[in-house]
Amino acid sequence: MAGTANNSWNLFTFSSIKRRAKYGRVIEKNKMVNRPFVCLLTDDKQRVVVKNGKDSLDICRVVNGMWQTSGGWGRIDRDNAVEAMLRYADAGLNTFDLADIYGPAEDLYGIFINRVRRERPPEYLENVRGLTKWVPPPVKMTSSFVRENINVSRKKMDVASLDMLQFHWWDYSNPGYLDALNHLTDLKEEGKIKTVALTNFDTERLQKILENGIPVVSNQVQHSMVDMRPQQKMAELCQLTGVKLITYGTVMGGLLSEKFLDTNLTIPFAGPPLNTPSLQKYKRMVDAWGGWNLFQVLLQTLKRVASKHGVSIPTVAVRYILDQQAVAGSMVGVRLGLAEHIKDTNAIFSLVLDEEDISSILEVSKKGKDLMKIIGDCGDEYRRA
Repeated sequence: MAGTANNSWNLFTFSSIKRRAKYGRVIEKNKMVNRPFVCLLTDDKQRVVVKNGKDSLDICRVVNGMWQTSGGWGRIDRDNAVEAMLRYADAGLNTFDLADIYGPAEDLYGIFINRVRRERPPEYLENVRGLTKWVPPPVKMTSSFVRENINVSRKKMDVASLDMLQFHWWDYSNPGYLDALNHLTDLKEEGKIKTVALTNFDTERLQKILENGIPVVSNQVQHSMVDMRPQQKMAELCQLTGVKLITYGTVMGGLLSEKFLDTNLTIPFAGPPLNTPSLQKYKRMVDAWGGWNLFQVLLQTLKRVASKHGVSIPTVAVRYILDQQAVAGSMVGVRLGLAEHIKDTNAIFSLVLDEEDISSILEVSKKGKDLMKIIGDCGDEYRRA
């Protein structure tokens, strides 16, 4: 599970030698280092605290993913989208994941947060979170360039301080990502950002960032029953350092659902259309993992588990990943104003998978191919041709 309910100290070793960075701790070869656990489960099963040193943020363990606002899922009506965001937040699903490149996502959040300020009590506002991303081109990362871009997000989202800034970098051969992260840490110290995090960084680069003393609290990576790569190298590093994972692709764009159960996509027009970027992306993952026939066996297994507990297949899929080591939260995409799954999502929090459930899922998943050998480490998908 994702953490512990006390403030005890975690001892870990980290097998590398690095200098003391501007903002960091010393990480020395084969030395025991004291640091607090980074992720604390609260009394509320829905929320978790992600923490690194003095930086902390409590979030809902199921995060509303807003990639769908970037285009390709249907036209988003602004007013309907904001109303939908309010309905999710009213139901306790009050953490939203967005990005500077997700079309109008940050603007929608700004409108939404102002509605919350006007129409909801102060204690309601205290629990709302906006986790945005910055996805810059791999140019020289000067302090002024970083500041200007973060100020754009702050203005669009209409917040004095970003709850979490998740940083992405396209080109590892350009070490400018370390400069950018140091500048982001400066902005955090100024109060412009509450927590610094990563998105789509692989294990090697995550380790390098930590060795440079940059206080990231989480890394957002692709993780599902089909794609278990984060439980290999990445989870091991996270267990050692306390960094937590926020996962996306957990329901594979909707493939892990009743809609695709007992369908045959190998015959043209025989099954539901793969008519969104998510469905097309994750169908390729299925093909790499083991193909549609094996995927059907997985769906049939999940349906039996779901029926046993009176929930849906996506509910089981998300719960399974939330129970994996180092996972603090999992994302479920929201098609704001077009479709809703609030009831299914809230069922995730009360679902407890027993040993029989887990064993039946593992029996199928182990028949799939090792995606680490085929694709490589998690966090690197978008840098491959």
